[in-house]
Amino acid sequence: MKYASKNREIFLAICYDFDKTLSPDDMQAQGFIQSLGQEVENFWNESNKLASDNEMDQNLAWMYKMTTESRGKHIFNKKTLNDYGSNVNLYPGVNTWFDRINKYGEERGITVEHYIISSGLKEMIEGTEVAKHFKKIYASSFYFDECGLAVWPAQCINYTNKTQFLFRIKKGALETNDTKVNDYLSEDKSRVPFRNMVYIGDSDTDIPCMKLVSINGGYSIGVHGKESKNKVFKMIEENRIKYFAEADYREGSELEKLLKNIIDRTVANEILETRNMQCVQEMMVERRSKDKQFIQKEDLIDKLNESSSFAETHEIIRLMSAVDSWGKSQIERILKAGISNSQVKYILKDKDIKEFYLTVSREIESIHAEKVRELIDK
Repeated sequence: MKYASKNREIFLAICYDFDKTLSPDDMQAQGFIQSLGQEVENFWNESNKLASDNEMDQNLAWMYKMTTESRGKHIFNKKTLNDYGSNVNLYPGVNTWFDRINKYGEERGITVEHYIISSGLKEMIEGTEVAKHFKKIYASSFYFDECGLAVWPAQCINYTNKTQFLFRIKKGALETNDTKVNDYLSEDKSRVPFRNMVYIGDSDTDIPCMKLVSINGGYSIGVHGKESKNKVFKMIEENRIKYFAEADYREGSELEKLLKNIIDRTVANEILETRNMQCVQEMMVERRSKDKQFIQKEDLIDKLNESSSFAETHEIIRLMSAVDSWGKSQIERILKAGISNSQVKYILKDKDIKEFYLTVSREIESIHAEKVRELIDK
């Protein structure tokens, strides 16, 4: 049964890091580094040293090493990287996760979309069996020359520039060079407002995205392996994430239950957001049909009804006495305030209050007008 609004399509964007979020290890360390004849630890140590010695981005450093170390060992093209990506291990349940979550969302009127925002390598992610499930894969990537060989970084994504892709998803400006990402767009006009975003990650490199999603009403989830929860404990302690769960994507897992709860909450939120938009729209239509003076009069009447002291009442009456005319419905509200609000009723005989109320009560004939005059004449 569908519960969400029938008037517009509701999107929920689930954004994932890749390494140690969907896969238990770095993708490069699952065959590619070994094929270069190197130990995984040595490769990363050399890569990090290259970055440190040259004030170089760490991602650019490992991309450079992949390119240079492949000479004489690989035809370093997209197919090679796709092939190594096809051997990347995934956490339990990942291969069936997307269809299950999509179905649950669809049954409730929510269109679930999946995105990768990763510092890993796009060409390897594209080789995995789950690549087809992502609406967009944002990850570091290579430029391939006319011979199809990787010769230069086309995209380098690190933990700080990851956040731009959340704004792209929010605004529907999904292509990397679409400048509409810089356009102002109010939350109610967003294709995927932040409140309808989920970010799932595992480490410090995900913190900027997690924080951005969380502070704007979305859901940040830290995933952990079986060995330790220390990282996610730290992230939740520092308000980086709202939830954590084991990186177990199988049916019935805690992570699946959490995502289903988020989908259910999205349904309820969107019903309330729709009602809010209706209220705002009604207010705007009503206000457009009234002039500024009318609204000021209404505000004064509201203040009179809510007056909490004699002094406040005197000040409000002073302002109201300067108004040239009142509508009949407004006079009725003023008279009711004189009867129901004790901070007005008990000082009806004070000179300024009496003069004002006698003047407005003569404008109409009603039960409230008679009652006010009786109270003044007592």
